[in-house]
Amino acid sequence: MRHTKALLIKFALVAVVLFSILAIFDTSSFTEILFISLLVTGASYVIGDLFILPRFGNLVASIADFGLFTASIWFLCLSFIGSGFPILIVSVSAAMSIALGEVLFHAYMKEKVLTKTENEPTRISFSPNRFQTEFSEENEIQDLKKQDKDN
Repeated sequence: MRHTKALLIKFALVAVVLFSILAIFDTSSFTEILFISLLVTGASYVIGDLFILPRFGNLVASIADFGLFTASIWFLCLSFIGSGFPILIVSVSAAMSIALGEVLFHAYMKEKVLTKTENEPTRISFSPNRFQTEFSEENEIQDLKKQDKDN
């Protein structure tokens, strides 16, 4: 549920920015912008928010997201909308706007999504020491019984 809410927030951020910038041009339709928003959101969530953010932090994740947004918006706009307008400038400006919003989104991700909650079950990893038993108590008890019999 936490990931679903985070994906919806991220999709809203990306969609609003892309609708704001790409709707200026007459060649882009509502469905094309919606589809581009969906693809960019999915890719950046998996790569930037689930992989890079926990390992490298907010700054590196924001820079990586900027590069990912620029490249993916540029490529998808070329594929779906065409090259009738200055697509690279539009991609960079959209990526800059989304990356600025991503700084706040990353703080939300660290606070609400990537942290472990009390209700979440603990994950048990295999450890060879996990199944080790202690024999010291049994030996001590037997030694005490022997001492009692001897006395």
